[in-house]
Amino acid sequence: MNVKRFGAPAVIATAAVLALSSCASNEGNAAPEESASSLSGNLVGAGASSQDAAQQAWIAGFQTANPEVTIDYDPSGSGAGRETFLEGASAFAGSDRAFNDEEIAEGGFAACAPDSDLVELPLYISPIAVIFNLEGIDSLNLDAATLAGIFNGTITTWNDPAIAGQNEGVELPATAITPVHRSDDSGTTENFTEYLNAVAPDVWTWEADGVWPLESGEAAQGTSGLVDAVTNGTGTIGYADASRAGDLGTVAVQVGSEYVEYSPEAAAAIVDASPLVEGRASTDLAIELDRTTEEAGVYPIVLISYLIGCAEYAEPDNVELVKSYFSYIASEEGQQAGAEAAGSAPISEQLREQVTAAIDAIK
Repeated sequence: MNVKRFGAPAVIATAAVLALSSCASNEGNAAPEESASSLSGNLVGAGASSQDAAQQAWIAGFQTANPEVTIDYDPSGSGAGRETFLEGASAFAGSDRAFNDEEIAEGGFAACAPDSDLVELPLYISPIAVIFNLEGIDSLNLDAATLAGIFNGTITTWNDPAIAGQNEGVELPATAITPVHRSDDSGTTENFTEYLNAVAPDVWTWEADGVWPLESGEAAQGTSGLVDAVTNGTGTIGYADASRAGDLGTVAVQVGSEYVEYSPEAAAAIVDASPLVEGRASTDLAIELDRTTEEAGVYPIVLISYLIGCAEYAEPDNVELVKSYFSYIASEEGQQAGAEAAGSAPISEQLREQVTAAIDAIK
């Protein structure tokens, strides 16, 4: 396993946000107030590469406030992270989708006590940008059917009438389109294919899946690999966490009668408007996104990346570390650190209350 270990190079957040920090003060004299964390140990997590930039910020802030704690997070991808957690090789997972009902029913989560529920917290919310590399063009308007046609291989050149008709005044070349998809089991892929199937089911006939369903196009490993492939290609198009869009061209997606550019605010809007998945434990805050909404200002290709742990751990040493780290990530300071590092959308106060209750239940 290629584990990335991050130290504490910068203070992202202060120790004041941590429940396990303690303050000692003497009201009777002018001695300065002192604070220190009593938390120590090593916490191992693995999973979503989309969270990588935010995880670096969270780890730096948490380890600064808790110098006796080391956190290792391997951005190996959502599928690998869920498998690592399932096998008990990590105390928590980062995943661009929650575990589904079938996976939960199968159980066998080695890190958890027998019959423990899962804790699934939507703490990283970000738009998925549709990115492309086409010289001289920075932005395009596209509806879901056109995107589906591009990625299923039925729309093959950039000057196709389906694209040109939505982009009057843009000089589109006859360059061949090369769609790039993830080669690994990816939560980003699952979110993207879920959008295509929900909004353009006649064109994208495959159900949502973390594994790309077609052999056509170009495959790339992980978020970094996909972004590199689009960047280094000509006429390429792909999908990635918006924090990684960089200087590539991006697509404004049709929602109702308007075209909406990605933004943290537009991503957060669809999350708050969507219900929780029914039939889950109170600690499992999996969200059922409404991809088909036509509400103004909503960007529908959204990635909700979860922090996943056990409601009851088999190993007691993990409990306080997980609760404290999850609490920091959910705090205003932690969410702001993630937003500054990765462009993600801070969660709402309403969602924070639900998350806090779930974290408090961990034992």
